[in-house]
Amino acid sequence: MSKFDSQKVMPRYFVIIVVMVAIAISVLAKAAYIMTVKHDYWMEVASRVKKDSVKVKPTRGNILSCDGQLMASSLPEFKLFMDFDALRQAKNDSLWEVKLDSICSGLHDIFPEKSKEHFREDLEEGRKRVSRHWPIWDKRVPYNTYKEVMALPIFRMPGYRGGFHTEEFNARQRPYGSLASRTIGSLYGAKDSARFGLELSYDSILRGKNGIIHRRKVLNKWLNITDTPPTDGADIVTTIDVSMQDLAERAVIEELKLPEVNGNVGVAIVMEVKTGDIKAIVNMEKCIDNNGKITYREVKNHAVSDLLEPGSVFKPISIMTVLEDGYCDTTKTVDTGGGVWPMYGREMKDHNWRRGGYGTMNLPRTLEVSSNIGVSRIVDQYYHDHPEKFIEGVYRSGITTDFQIPLAGYSPARIRMPKKNDRGQWLNWNNTALPWMSIGYETQIPPISTLAFYNAIANGGRMMRPRFVKAVVKDGKTLMEFPPQVVPGREQICSDRVVKLMQTMLEHVVSQGLGKKAGSPSFKVAGKTGTAQISQGAGGYKTGVTNYLLSFAGYFPADNPRYSCIVCIQKSGLPASGGGMSGVVFHNIAEGIMAQDVKLDVTDAKDSASILIPEVKRGNILAADYVLSHLGFDTRRDWTGSYATGNPIWGHTESVGDKHIKLTRATQGVKDSVPDVTGMGARDAVYLLESRGLKVTLAGRGKVTHQSLAPGQKICRGARCQLVLE
Repeated sequence: MSKFDSQKVMPRYFVIIVVMVAIAISVLAKAAYIMTVKHDYWMEVASRVKKDSVKVKPTRGNILSCDGQLMASSLPEFKLFMDFDALRQAKNDSLWEVKLDSICSGLHDIFPEKSKEHFREDLEEGRKRVSRHWPIWDKRVPYNTYKEVMALPIFRMPGYRGGFHTEEFNARQRPYGSLASRTIGSLYGAKDSARFGLELSYDSILRGKNGIIHRRKVLNKWLNITDTPPTDGADIVTTIDVSMQDLAERAVIEELKLPEVNGNVGVAIVMEVKTGDIKAIVNMEKCIDNNGKITYREVKNHAVSDLLEPGSVFKPISIMTVLEDGYCDTTKTVDTGGGVWPMYGREMKDHNWRRGGYGTMNLPRTLEVSSNIGVSRIVDQYYHDHPEKFIEGVYRSGITTDFQIPLAGYSPARIRMPKKNDRGQWLNWNNTALPWMSIGYETQIPPISTLAFYNAIANGGRMMRPRFVKAVVKDGKTLMEFPPQVVPGREQICSDRVVKLMQTMLEHVVSQGLGKKAGSPSFKVAGKTGTAQISQGAGGYKTGVTNYLLSFAGYFPADNPRYSCIVCIQKSGLPASGGGMSGVVFHNIAEGIMAQDVKLDVTDAKDSASILIPEVKRGNILAADYVLSHLGFDTRRDWTGSYATGNPIWGHTESVGDKHIKLTRATQGVKDSVPDVTGMGARDAVYLLESRGLKVTLAGRGKVTHQSLAPGQKICRGARCQLVLE
């Protein structure tokens, strides 16, 4: 007989089933309740513990000089914040009160601009408001400063316990400061949005592509889960040469600051003849700083955007057009009278009209002395009835070409073409237009277009498009190349015969004409001066103080052109001389560039008539060994090392006989103690002290005879050591 008693068991199963059904119904009811009545509440909760499709900014690409030096780079910067709500929830309020004095003292040491008391008041205000995003410092700070702040009490704790957190930005830094700043460009602060220059023109390449992550909060910590990684921007390699840029900027600023110049704007461009590479581009403008002092900085890219009448630097185009059209040759003579010549109701004057002018001269001489009358009379003689033929010749020179310069504000030259109506009357022309246009007025030409023409003359008539960027690279690989480009249709702006004539005439302008100050005794220079009044718009040329554009455009060395250059200075009032002011800047730039190519052998420093052993200071004997060996001295040493790749080797020297120098290695003590630098030169002494965290000030010159911190003394952070040199 079965022991199963259904009468007792079944009711129990029934009860269990009823309970389970009730639980299931309650779960379903609760789920329905959450999905409907509590939907908004739980969606808000979910949004606090997860974030979807969060954009991750890539690292912006670098801008490099022609030899790979950094001109603009992205470095991390941080804004510092405190979450007092997280501090309270972690129950660390009492710890905050204990450590607040230490925190404020530490912040004051890091940011001395703000007092300890001010920091305390500010942080207490944030705590009182229980702010979750209270700024500790109102400016961005670099990574090193961020790490210093992070080392302070409370701030070194995890964010969910201490409340310290940051916002990270990719800050744009220029290692060479303001060098070529208008050409390199800049960004709009935290927006990572390009403002101008190459930063703007190549923004899509430099920027890269955003990545996407989603974030989940697990155990009170945010975890980033990458969906699409960011693609960092590529680097662009420019044609700018840092040394040439620095040289050109200093030359321009020095001239602008001279009392007799007191320039308003200074422009200089250096171009490589064969490639069209822009090696330097300067755009200095007079500004007044907060103290009322005059300073010069780059505000606008005048080199590519200033549409001004160029003046006499335009005359070679006029002469080239006449010669190319075959109307005359270099034996052509023209009478310039006493320096004043009537032309259709107006007077054309030469610069020396008060001294009686130049009289009769040949065509090349008109360029050498920059005779307005001579050039304008020749052009008017052959093109008066058909001025459109002259303008066609000007267009052939390539000066009106749209070079598509990758800089905001660029505009190609504007030279109007004569037009007639149905009745044969001129619409935009008069009798004086041609004579004045032939000497550089009634035209609008940016300096870079003028330079492109002179560069073409130097290049045998081959016009190159100005190039600012050579390549796009990433991770050591070249993604894109921008090779030198000849302007389409300008493979030869004129015949070889005319090019050679123009080269000779431009060389004579410098060697025996008005451009002598641009020349050099070390190499030949060719070019042309220009001095033009700047029109004041509707007021013409005679409104108020007369403004002048002083120019010199040319190339060097003339017998084997390597670089072309244009210098333009805008100034108010007299004196005003294109050759005497802009020509001097050209001279300084040309001499500086050519001097960089001079390679001197270190053995030339040795006096062959002397047998004296040189005095060698204590310090880096590895460097001393390198120099002494190249000078032919016998160095005896018991150590090995290569100056090209090795770290400094510290020690002292002593003479052995008349021809030998012994270099002995010596230890410099422990790292946390002050080393003995007496007897060293300034360079080695400063390097050794600062490498151990000391700050150094110098007095005198020679070798160190006294140091304010005693050797062997324990180093205190931030301590200063004064060195006396004799």
